[in-house]
This record gives sequence, structure tokens and C-alpha cells, in this order.
Amino acid sequence: MGDLHFWVAVVTVLGMLVVLALDLAATEIVITAALFLLLLTGIITPAEAFRGFSNEGMLSVAFLFVVAMALEATGVLSSITQSVFGKKGGTISTKLARFMVPVAGMSAFINNTPLVAMLVSPVRSWCRRNGFPSSKFLIPLSYATILGGCCTLIGTSTNLVVHGLLIDRGLKGFGFWELGSVGVPVAIAGILACVLFLHRLLPGKKEAKDELGENVREFVVEVKVNGESPAVGKTVETAGFRHLKGLFLFQIERAGTTLAPVEPGETIHVNDRLFFVGLPSTIIELSKRKGLDIVKDEHFDLKNYDSGELKTFEVVISASSPLAGKTVKESNFRSQYDAVILAIHRGGERVDRKIGEIKLRVGDTLLILANKRFHGKWYHSREFSLVSTSEEVPSKRKSQSRIALAIALLMILSVTLEILPMVVASGVAAVLLVIMRCVTTQEVFGAVDWKVLLAIASSFGVATALENAGVAQYLAAQIVNAASPFGILVLLAAVYAATLVVTEIITNNAAAAMLVPIAISVASQLKLDYMPFAYAVTIAASAAFATPMGYQTHMMVMGPGRYRFKHFIKVGVPLDLIAGVVAVLSIYVVFF
Repeated sequence: MGDLHFWVAVVTVLGMLVVLALDLAATEIVITAALFLLLLTGIITPAEAFRGFSNEGMLSVAFLFVVAMALEATGVLSSITQSVFGKKGGTISTKLARFMVPVAGMSAFINNTPLVAMLVSPVRSWCRRNGFPSSKFLIPLSYATILGGCCTLIGTSTNLVVHGLLIDRGLKGFGFWELGSVGVPVAIAGILACVLFLHRLLPGKKEAKDELGENVREFVVEVKVNGESPAVGKTVETAGFRHLKGLFLFQIERAGTTLAPVEPGETIHVNDRLFFVGLPSTIIELSKRKGLDIVKDEHFDLKNYDSGELKTFEVVISASSPLAGKTVKESNFRSQYDAVILAIHRGGERVDRKIGEIKLRVGDTLLILANKRFHGKWYHSREFSLVSTSEEVPSKRKSQSRIALAIALLMILSVTLEILPMVVASGVAAVLLVIMRCVTTQEVFGAVDWKVLLAIASSFGVATALENAGVAQYLAAQIVNAASPFGILVLLAAVYAATLVVTEIITNNAAAAMLVPIAISVASQLKLDYMPFAYAVTIAASAAFATPMGYQTHMMVMGPGRYRFKHFIKVGVPLDLIAGVVAVLSIYVVFF
């Protein structure tokens, strides 16, 4: 107890916890600063301090970011959002049930941090279209990915961090499915709690865009119905064009005849031209519908384009623009700007003619699809007074979607059958996805969350320092002395509770790295198997729901859902208790 290294380590780690809890600096900066302080005081060697940067768990997380980015960029996940939620109607409880179960299932195989990043936008869009407050779905989104992530080795970065720490100590790590014996019961209990009653504690705030209503800038878009459209032969009502959220069908042109206003019972024919008014995001979603052609263009295939190369932009025609006074057809817009016009906005005025025949005016805003270099080329030009990026449209060629999905499934299969270790399988998958152009080199560097990786790698060194200074052993002895007289079940609960409290204060990976040596020491002092205690740390460090700091996915939904700290407390504390009871009982049943 009198050892100087012991007290330096205690003060350093306590100081790190306080700074993280008060959110005085970024997580990765605080943990890295603590690591260097422990290095300078000689508690850890340089080799021990930086071992985390080559740890298998940390490297696996890095590669999985790339895999997740490829699945996003190829549209594998966004394409199933609508089918997951189902048709219109239903209560929030039924929609949450349909939504949380498949999301948890996906999270078991896709690291939850990039999964949440991919799903926030599609979930908000679905909520806007269907009149649901996104605040009822975004915290459950974060919770579902965490609950599903507890079920397999690759589900969360925390599982891989603990797995890596065990291997570093010469111990056996987790198998691909092993955590599921505890994670699946926890996931079932957590999802049921959210669906049945916890969602009632969440706010019912509408999106800011919904609250703005008619003041939001709307564009007019023209689409042509081709023979592949499932809408052919159906009425406007049954085809689903009557109550599109964010889109209004105001006119149909058929063989030179204009039908306006459009009646719900009007039948849709092949070659009909439908005129909609709506928001940029809804227009882009409309372009993806089977059998609807926004623009017939040999250069741009809107159903099958590469979003790594093409982006959507909004441009405003300036007073000095040569486009003013010309029709779209006369302006030769496609060849002049290497772009196609998807829709046009003109103040509050409805533009009720074909896109090609519209005479452009100063101040018109055009929604266009163009090469990603369009912004840099035309930003300072006299043609446009404003050039800004619009809605992101994640879509690659359809063949690349299939390739990305196949590579991801092969990665999972190779780890499940123990053909390759996780770090090798994820690394090979990431390289193949780049080679097959499912994700570009530029997208790779944008996909990897370097801050998360720095925090994970540094926390390994901090964990080693706690062992070297004897802090881990001391804390383990205190837990053993306090809990062991009451039996194994209470001892497991004590390790779980200690991990959970630290996780809620700081963050999951740092808490896991700090508590693993303590858990191993508890098992060693009582001459018990270390694995049930490793399970307790792993699940507790993931299943932390009561504060935004508990898991990075909570921070990712906090802004979009317009949540406050109190919302996490109200919903998260009951869920912490439910998950904790189920986890501890499950571990006890499995191992004892």
C-alpha cells in the first residue's frame, strides 16, 4: 500500500475518470494522456504502453469499420429499412418490435458503432415519411445494436477488446458464438422491456423538418412510368402515390393530355409522366423505386450508379449565369456541366411542365446529380451563386452490393468454423472489398473512427499499469473480501456492478480494459475459472444504457434524437437493472 507506483497509478486513473465523467476533454485524449503519464513514471515500459496498438482486438475493430462502410456504401443495409419497418400503420410498440429484432440480429455480425452510423439517417427518414417521432426510435436503435452485439465475438468492439486482453495474458479467448449463451437472454429481455414499456418514457419530439412544415424548400420532379413498374394498372391510391410523406403527386401527363388535380381513383398507365413536389431526400428515394425513371440519360444510370463517384448537389442560378432565360434542353446542361437535373425549386411557384421545357430563371434552385468533383470545379463560378451538397445517396452498382454481402458472410463463416482468427478474417475481407471496388481507398480512411481506435489502444496500456502497480490485485481482494462470504452469485454480481458503474462514468472499452485484470485476479485468488468473470466484465461493459458516456453509440443518437441526459437516465437505469439481473443469472447457470 505504501508503494509509490501504487499511489501514482491510483491518482492517475482516478484523475482520468473524473476528467472523463465531467467531459472536460475528448475521451481518446484523456486516456492517451494518462497512458503517457504512467509511462513517464516508469510504471509501464514503452513496449507495454504501446502493445495495444498491435493488439488483435483493436486491429479487428479497425478492419470491421471498413467492412461496415462497404455494406453502407453498396446500399446493403439501407435497402432493407422499409421492409424491416413494414407497411404504414401500427403502434410504436409493434414498429419497435419489427425494428429492434432485425437490428439486433445485424449487430451480432456487424460492429455496432458503424452500424448505428449507417442506420441513423434511414431511421430518421422513415420516421419523417410515416409520421412517427424519431426520438421514440433512436435510443432504441442504440440499445438494439448493443444488445445484439453481446451475442457474438464480433458484435461489439468491447468483446474484441476483452478477447484481445485474454490472449495477451496467455489465456484462451472467446469462441465466435460463446458469448451468446449469456448475450441472447440479455438481448431478449432488453428488447421486450423496450417494446412493452420503456419507450413510453422517451420524449415524443417531431423532427425539426416536420415542425417547419410548408416552409421547407420543395422541388418539382417529373418521373416516367415504364413497363417494369408494379404501379401499372393500379389506381393512384393502391399504387401508394396518394399519401407519400414529403411528396405530393399534383399532375399526370398522358399522351399530350394533362390530368390535374389527380384523383385517387386515376389508373396508372405505362409511359405516364408523373409530376411530384417534395423534399430533396424524398425525391432521391423516389428515384430508387422500380419502374420509375426520373431522367433517361446514357451517362448517368440513376438505378445503378456508384455513389463513390456521384453526389447530389443543390445549385442556385446567379444573375450573371448564361443559363438564365434558356430552357433546360437549350442549356445543354448534361454536356456543359457533366450533371443531370433531378428537380427544380422556384420560390413558392409550382413549375408544371416537363423538366426539359422549363425556362430557367435567376434564383432557381436545381437539385442535380453530378461527379463528386462538381463542387470544387463550379463553387467559384459565375454560373451559380451557391453550390452546396444535398442529401447523401449511398448506392453502388448492384453487382457490388452482392459482392460486399458475400465477402462479409464469408468472413463470418471463416471465423465461425475457426478457419481463420478474427483479425485475419476481417483484414482479408477489408482488402478484398477495396480490390473489388466496393469501397474506395478514400472511403476507407473516412470509415475508420481513429479516435475510437486510439482510445482502445491506449486503454490497454492503462490496464497493464493497474496490474504492474498492484492496483488490480488490491481492488480484486476488496471485492473478494466483501462478496465471497455471500457466495459465487453475489461475487459475479459485484464484478458486474463494478464494471457497469465504471462504464457509465467513462466509456465501454476503457472500462473493459481496466476491469479485466481485476476480474482475472478475483478468479485467481479464489482458484476459480476466470471465464465467468470475463463474461461478467464483457457484458457489463457493453450493456450500459443509463448515460450518454456509457457507449459511443449513445452519443451518436443524442443530437439527431434531440435527447438530454435525463432521457438516458429515465430509460437506461431500469434497462441496466434488467440486463444485469438476467446476465448474472445466465452466467451462474452456464458455469456453475
